Amino acid sequence: MQSDRGEGLEGARNQLREIAAELEAIAYRLLGVHASLPDSAVDRVLQLEAADLEPAAEIRAVIQCVLNDSLTPAVRDLRSVAGRTSEDERGDP
Repeated sequence: MQSDRGEGLEGARNQLREIAAELEAIAYRLLGVHASLPDSAVDRVLQLEAADLEPAAEIRAVIQCVLNDSLTPAVRDLRSVAGRTSEDERGDP
């Protein structure tokens, strides 16, 4: 029973590593889109309202938010939990 749990955990960890790698690849694709957009004067000036952004600047801002707020932390957290050893789970129900 314990070995089945260990095998299941290792399988889950392997899947999490794969998912983290896929998310990281998506993050790099988003960076490519970000870099391909023309830099505008609006990008260089701090905007108080998103409604004032030109379309390219708005897309760049959204990509930065997705990367900083969602994808980067998700990749970090998935890799962290996937790297835990059996000793780390002892005591867990």
